[in-house]
Amino acid sequence: MSEKIQVVVVGGGYAGVMAANRLTQRGDVAVTVVNPRARFVERIRLHQLVGGTDDAVAEYGDVLATGVRLVVDTVTGIDAAGRTVALGSGDTIGYDYLVYAVGSGSAAPQVPGAAEFAYPIASLEEAQRLGPVLDAAAATAAVTVVGAGPTGIETAAELAEQGRAVTLVCGDVLGPYLHARGRRAVTKRLTALGVTILDGPDAKVVEVTAESVRLSGGHVLRSAVTIWTAGFGVPDLATRSGLRTDAVGRLLTDETLTSIDDDRIVAAGDSAAPSNLPFRMSCQAAGPLGAHAADTILRRIADERPDPIDLGFAGQCISLGRHAGVFQFADKDDAAKWFHLGGRPGAKVKEFVCGHTIKQLATEARKPGTHTWAKGDQRAQLLRDRADTDPAGAAATAGHR
Repeated sequence: MSEKIQVVVVGGGYAGVMAANRLTQRGDVAVTVVNPRARFVERIRLHQLVGGTDDAVAEYGDVLATGVRLVVDTVTGIDAAGRTVALGSGDTIGYDYLVYAVGSGSAAPQVPGAAEFAYPIASLEEAQRLGPVLDAAAATAAVTVVGAGPTGIETAAELAEQGRAVTLVCGDVLGPYLHARGRRAVTKRLTALGVTILDGPDAKVVEVTAESVRLSGGHVLRSAVTIWTAGFGVPDLATRSGLRTDAVGRLLTDETLTSIDDDRIVAAGDSAAPSNLPFRMSCQAAGPLGAHAADTILRRIADERPDPIDLGFAGQCISLGRHAGVFQFADKDDAAKWFHLGGRPGAKVKEFVCGHTIKQLATEARKPGTHTWAKGDQRAQLLRDRADTDPAGAAATAGHR
């Protein structure tokens, strides 16, 4: 009997788990997931961990297929030529194919004092570190949340609902993704919870200290606890391993999600940059990208040509505490529509999405190959337009054959 085809999945988040589960369709494929944590992180619940309403983790036994091997370790390097990954423990693992699904995390803040005095919450460990800090602060202590994307909005609402004195510093506009109507609904709810919203050109943070936040307009806010949610970055593993990336550090791939440097490496989730035109970082994209990455590998094993990624969006869910939320509907190309669902129904949709995301992984673990997703209708045109204006850039990420 011939040896099994070895596939290593680097990263055990939404994209990595989906890819690993889907790869088990073939009995001659052995799948290993390398992840630094022994439990699955529900990243879309990290704001609840900060607020103490959820632990934001699940057991891998509940989301990962039985036949997948989990190695709790950190990948420190990828040797594409030798087809091995180096681990923090000193061990190495060989592979025939590799799924690069390292996800994203907090971007290194460039604002003076932010790295020393502000608390990011993009990872489980960061959110866990913040909990005791909030517990130690007086109930009336001023809390500043910097960044008004979904994480910032959700964190501000979660803490304000508990009676915290929260100021949300937007840096520009509240909820950049939102339609104006959805933004008004979010503003109304946050205001009702007592959140002070600062937006516009004078609301950019220029300095953070242990007790204050200074804004571009000259105003200085008292801040006993400053929470930093402005911007995401990706691990530099691909760059350190000699693989080409975009400006942010996402692995450059063609439209099948195959690395432009090596057709044995595919990328999925937040760390993938297909055709240097990446999708929005989100769990909404992570699942389909993970599934498509697996399909690309399975087709290559079968000596078939992989398909290009086709992904459409539905919108964005934002919780506004435990009793309200907003679901912002969007076109398939991810442009926000005028329509949103708010209030208690919005909260129920958000909770459904959180629960359903885990259920999708569990279902794929039991029945690999069954996960489906909405298709887009604009990407092909975007790629054609880009080819017309930047033929050299388009050629650099042309699809593999």
